Amino acid sequence: MSPTTLPASLTRTSLRRLAHSRPTTCLLRTAAHRSITTSTTTPTRPSPTLQQPLRRATRQHQTRPLHYPAHPSSPSDAPFSPPELALLRAAYAHVPQHGFSAESLALGARDIGLLDISTNLLPNGDFDLIRYHLFTQREALVEKSRGLQGSVRDRVFELTWLRLLGNREVVGRWQEALAIMAQPSYVPASLSALHELVDDIWYLAGDVSVDPSWYTKRASLSAIYVSAELFMTDDRSAGFEETKAFLRRRFDEVGELSSVLGAVREWVSFSGSSAINVLRSKGVPTENISSLSEKREVDGLG
Repeated sequence: MSPTTLPASLTRTSLRRLAHSRPTTCLLRTAAHRSITTSTTTPTRPSPTLQQPLRRATRQHQTRPLHYPAHPSSPSDAPFSPPELALLRAAYAHVPQHGFSAESLALGARDIGLLDISTNLLPNGDFDLIRYHLFTQREALVEKSRGLQGSVRDRVFELTWLRLLGNREVVGRWQEALAIMAQPSYVPASLSALHELVDDIWYLAGDVSVDPSWYTKRASLSAIYVSAELFMTDDRSAGFEETKAFLRRRFDEVGELSSVLGAVREWVSFSGSSAINVLRSKGVPTENISSLSEKREVDGLG
């Protein structure tokens, strides 16, 4: 027998096995190829139940106006969880004596039967206590706005004054709060809170217009509020009457609150002076900051 010749039986058996196995192998290879091709070329499409809310949300985003009636925030929109609110509410009672501080938070935790370490619930500590004050005072404006009479301008003045009076109980600690809010990591949230406040005041006063003055009104009112709030921290008059007179003068100076350049200048000027005064009250040198501010005024802002 030749070395390359196989027995007939073995040859037939091998051929039979090969004949039976090749179709299966080919089918498996074909199926695998189709599976790979399908998985790499056919995109996954969301189910109709998921597509419907997505389309609806997209339509709402596209058609929502610049200013819409969702003011101010409801309790469900509170930036704190229920446990955090309970702790902040208890700590807030200690602010007049101990300030917006870790000590007030620790005392509040003890008041509601928690350990001092429970203050770790609040990632930003004393700044969260300030945010609690800002949020609750904004909420209080809703009830105070009911029944206000007069023009939109008159109601804006009254709401601004009522908001300033919301600082009465903590006015002795408000310089400390401003110093905390001026820290770089907290500036964005502080400015956002100011924008939300003036936006609510205009809305609650009955102004729902959507035009270029939307921005200038808020910029002007922001400048007025910042300056009046800072003035109030040094006011020793009965019922803060001097602050109210100062606020009235600021409103009269701005007129109809519609001067774009004037609003920008006021915002830059009063925001800058507020920050510098807070830093000075903490003993931080501000000569370089003052000279930079003066230079900017000479260069075109003044």
